[in-house]
Amino acid sequence: MPDLIEQAAHILRHARYAVALTGAGISTPSGIPDFRSERTGLWASVNPMEVASIYAFRENPARFFQWIRPLAASIHDARPNPAHVALAHLERAGIIRMVISQNIDGLHQRAGSVNVAEVHGHIREATCMHCFHVAPSDGYLEKFIADGETPRCPMCGGVLKPNVTLFGEALPAQAMLISIQAARKCDVMLIAGSSLEVSPAADLPNLALTHHAQIIIVNLSVTYLDARANVLIRGDVAEILPDIAAHLGVAPAPESV
Repeated sequence: MPDLIEQAAHILRHARYAVALTGAGISTPSGIPDFRSERTGLWASVNPMEVASIYAFRENPARFFQWIRPLAASIHDARPNPAHVALAHLERAGIIRMVISQNIDGLHQRAGSVNVAEVHGHIREATCMHCFHVAPSDGYLEKFIADGETPRCPMCGGVLKPNVTLFGEALPAQAMLISIQAARKCDVMLIAGSSLEVSPAADLPNLALTHHAQIIIVNLSVTYLDARANVLIRGDVAEILPDIAAHLGVAPAPESV
């Protein structure tokens, strides 16, 4: 393991333009469940198309909000973990230029990352399904977590939909365009905590490879790109990323924190 961490640090140290691609696995150490774990994932007991598609939302928004309420509470209570902090240190040092995140929790920004593309949206805002008014989540999220009532638009009373991408919806155009440009431009892509099972975000590493980028994967489970990775580290991102940052001299060694 130390050799792999040193190899990853060496590649990042000499990168011209490195980007990170993060998935649910970077936030599970913060207490936010992922989607696909066999017993604890959010899809373990429900059909995602029945609760988290745009069609299901329009037909029965109350069911969606009942399903998402525990997740919203987890996100509200979560704090950035050492993996988020390590990426923020790497960005501040000019080593990581951008974080492309599949997560909706905003923990990268709360850890200090600035250049973040959220390709699946976020929960900081919601949009009215009737009049399209955009409301900040500060106005309804805590109340929804407390009472479970479907959030309503302050302008017209329509249902507020969190600005997250549901099945059947297009990804946020600007975030996706920025991510595609970064994947084409980068010479190193660090994949952290992503199973690489959800397209089109999962296709970004292939785009980077097409443009001759090196790939570093840090993940607990197998991904379809493992065989093509320049460095593959099977481990907890909350342990590995701080070690890589420490090897690069941009953060204290975890033992000394």
